[in-house]
Amino acid sequence: MSVTTLRSAVDAWLEGAEGRLAAADLTPRPEQLGFVEQAGDGVARLRGLPDLELGGLVRFESGATGLVQILDETEVGVVLLDDLPVAAGDAARPLGTVASVPVGEGLLGRVVDPLGRPLDGGPAIVAERFDPIERPAPRIIDRDLVTEPLQTGVKLIDALFALGRGQRELIIGDRETGKTAIATDTIINQRRSDVVCVYVAVGQKSSSTRQVIEAIGAYGDPKRCVFVVAGPATPPGLQWIAPYAGMTIAEQVRDRGGHALVVIDDLTKHAATHRELSLLMRQPSGREAYPGDVFHIHARMLERAAKLSPALGGGSLTALPIAQTEGGNLSAYIPTNLISITDGQIVLSSKLFDEGQKPAVDIGLSVSRVGGKTQAPVLKDLAGGLRLDYAQFLELELFTRFSTTLDPRTQARIDHGRRIRAILTQPQYAPMPLANEVAELFALQEGLLDALPLDRIDAFRAQTPGWLEAHCGPLMTRIETERRLDPAARDELKDSLTRLAQAVAPAGKGESP
Repeated sequence: MSVTTLRSAVDAWLEGAEGRLAAADLTPRPEQLGFVEQAGDGVARLRGLPDLELGGLVRFESGATGLVQILDETEVGVVLLDDLPVAAGDAARPLGTVASVPVGEGLLGRVVDPLGRPLDGGPAIVAERFDPIERPAPRIIDRDLVTEPLQTGVKLIDALFALGRGQRELIIGDRETGKTAIATDTIINQRRSDVVCVYVAVGQKSSSTRQVIEAIGAYGDPKRCVFVVAGPATPPGLQWIAPYAGMTIAEQVRDRGGHALVVIDDLTKHAATHRELSLLMRQPSGREAYPGDVFHIHARMLERAAKLSPALGGGSLTALPIAQTEGGNLSAYIPTNLISITDGQIVLSSKLFDEGQKPAVDIGLSVSRVGGKTQAPVLKDLAGGLRLDYAQFLELELFTRFSTTLDPRTQARIDHGRRIRAILTQPQYAPMPLANEVAELFALQEGLLDALPLDRIDAFRAQTPGWLEAHCGPLMTRIETERRLDPAARDELKDSLTRLAQAVAPAGKGESP
């Protein structure tokens, strides 16, 4: 190329560049600014800020932060995330970001609020990064089958309503029936596993939340747990985002190939908070005064619990949401929604609780639609007919309650059913290893307890772990690892448990009434 041609090409390019610069809008843009029209009860309505996005954050001149929840043609509805004052006429500026929470190992063992700020008096959280609290659920193609069990340590659940890693199982029942106790025992039992636990308290009393944290500290492994707390005195906005923040914290564990468990305590209070905020922002109400999107807010959150495919690391996120009923009414609006979203439900009965049956699980209404496929083979063999036998016993006991004489066959079935009930009873904060669950259910299946007086069952259960550790420790280790009982192992376990039953039974002791 000649010098003249090259110069002509450069001149043409410069002429075009000048034209592009002339066409560009280089006028400085004024800073976006909105003004509060109305504020109070944890919400504010703004005018201005045309470029806001749903879920974005705004900062008020008092320093308060708000989360954009409503985008109307003329107004913006904002939920306040702190207690700083906001009044009509105050200016508001967008922060250019969405609500996020810190994630990473720096959160383990800590008590934080839904924005990741420490509540335990410790240092500031050292985060790997900040992730949005609202994230899309994994696509179907990105998921894998739920194949690994999540052992709760609660015999009744592991035997009859097994859970799998990646499942969503609802724990539901009336007030004071042991819902949080089951979730707490499940977290405590993960001290024997590689599962990282996230406990989210939404609107719970400070004393109740403290009790859960102290129990996990005393019996579990709190260094592998994260506690996200939004108490009843915190702004409603923080209570609203708490479950989403907990899911985001757990997703970081799942996405790097680990396993996480999220307990949300509870979604009934979360739904009430959503109703309160929506009505304050003049959203139309529907059934029981809940807005029409109350199903969606829980569905989009719980759908984030999943087992990922091997191509994405094979991690899992298991969700145990808790919900409260009134008078055992499972057909109320929020319970109905949550039952349809989740993969099963553990229903607790106030009647059973009052009778001393703990955990007070109603086996007729409870179901696990996924976890049974992940159940340890040895538990599946031992619990195959247990649920039917127990249900038949409960019905038979009801019909024979006022009978004075029973035929021997009916009496034997009732006596065996009472032993099933005694074995399935379990104290709080005492989740059991798989091998010990197998031993007690094996003794029940083999009829080793039928000759044991009913009032000696508790003694048998209390002595079983120490007895087996002393007399057949290698067998217990083999059961934990192999999760099966071969014929030789069955004979050895039966011989050991028979000797324990004989040692526990007092001479000449008859059946207790």
